[in-house]
Amino acid sequence: MKNVRQSNVNIHKDAWVEINLESLAQNIQEIKKGIPKNKKFLAIVKADAYGHGASMIAKTMLASGVDAFGVSSVDEGLDLRKVKITAPILVVGAIPLWAIESAAQNDIAFSIFNAEHLEACKDVYERTGIKPKVHVKLDTGMNRIGVRSEDGVEFIEKVRKSDYVSFEGVFTHLASAEEPEETQKQIERWHNVIDNIDTTGLLLHIQNTAATFAYDIKSNMVRVGISLYGLYPDLPPEVNYKPKLKQVMGLKGRITNIHEVKAGEGVSYSHKFIAYEPTRVATIPIGYADGVSRNLSNKIYGLINGQKVRQIGNITMDQMMFDLGEADAQVGDVITLLDDSNLSLDSWAEILHTINYELTCRLKVRLPRIYVR
Repeated sequence: MKNVRQSNVNIHKDAWVEINLESLAQNIQEIKKGIPKNKKFLAIVKADAYGHGASMIAKTMLASGVDAFGVSSVDEGLDLRKVKITAPILVVGAIPLWAIESAAQNDIAFSIFNAEHLEACKDVYERTGIKPKVHVKLDTGMNRIGVRSEDGVEFIEKVRKSDYVSFEGVFTHLASAEEPEETQKQIERWHNVIDNIDTTGLLLHIQNTAATFAYDIKSNMVRVGISLYGLYPDLPPEVNYKPKLKQVMGLKGRITNIHEVKAGEGVSYSHKFIAYEPTRVATIPIGYADGVSRNLSNKIYGLINGQKVRQIGNITMDQMMFDLGEADAQVGDVITLLDDSNLSLDSWAEILHTINYELTCRLKVRLPRIYVR
């Protein structure tokens, strides 16, 4: 019997995302096997833990060996604080100046990379007596946010001398961790900064998920994201280790109707599927408004009672249909669209010419999440 708990969302729907907490815990333990014991482990839980529900899975992560959390906004950090998560939290993206006070008051660290950030931190300290916790973000080649690496030493020294902040760390982000030559350029820029500053007491982090598996870089913390959830990023040709992972996210829906379509009849909008023989068609209440792309129409499969069934017709806003073939099925039975065995998010990503990250984030719009162990 599975232990099950539900997130606090509307569950009056015969479709749901299923999150396997046991698989999550196992993934973390597998990843940690390849991480030096002297390095801290920051779990990236931005975008509501890539659609998995950050507030619901954070305690499982901590129990499995995670030291800290990375989020993309102060609001995401506050959501974790509301459920009594006291572990360190870092906003890895940029935050607006007016959000610094809220971050400081709730013990949430954040990225800084310009003089305006420092001035705003000083203002918050003078008004509240709280020193904002900060990590300097270096831009070593991502060209997104951060102080340019050639200006990094000077800026870090300025931060070090600022007695109105709690200076916790320095970090950067690799743009192409799957490409060793490009990555080496960024690593050199990173070392040009790190080797020329006083790093005493600082957290140094450059390794994202792929880099954690592939490169030995001067740092004392790794930032792992997508592989927590059982999926791999693009990896370079050679890695130091590749953990055995299980997809954490599943997707299921109950059959709401079964009927027979006559030969020559079409199914769904625009009749992109035509039945060439009498066909038993099952409908489940999952559609593109739930995050399942319409471009998957007629290209994916489900599993019912151990038998594979083909999705047919255009996926609509709220529903999709399956050819039951010879499957033994009735109204109320569950069709599984995604699981940790043969029905992978990677297969969908390949069809859609996108990445698995995007798909996990999509599947959270209207679908309740059910947590099982």
